[in-house]
Amino acid sequence: MKGILHTELEVEIPFHDVDSMGITWHGNYLRYFELVRCKLLDKIGYGYRAMQDSGFSWPIVDVQIKYVQSSTFEQTIIVKATLVEWENRLKINYQVVDAQTGKRITKGHTIQAAVDMQTQELCFVTPAVFQQKIAHLLPQLSSSEQSE
Repeated sequence: MKGILHTELEVEIPFHDVDSMGITWHGNYLRYFELVRCKLLDKIGYGYRAMQDSGFSWPIVDVQIKYVQSSTFEQTIIVKATLVEWENRLKINYQVVDAQTGKRITKGHTIQAAVDMQTQELCFVTPAVFQQKIAHLLPQLSSSEQSE
């Protein structure tokens, strides 16, 4: 996945995430997306507590998931997140793959928009606080992405 910033997380599918046939319930993938999204935002230095402290909430305004194949109890998966847009909204792409084979299980994206917590108004441009966090990383990202 190409993008501005990338991270991933390994998850072993727990028993409480599967149905009676041992297949991961489809709604749990959103939770896996959230786990890796939090890791990605922490990498930027703008996790959910920092968002709240800066006076902005960032609700999910759109989500898309494509289920390619099932995962099962005790299967180890890799959940990948890539920030692909940030200037006007946050768009994060996700891929879930089998840790052993690398075969794709699920893919999708989420879109978040900034909302001023005081006025409850939607921001059509990403707030300066996030722009500062990402600007600090952009020079590093440019040089590391060129070396890949």
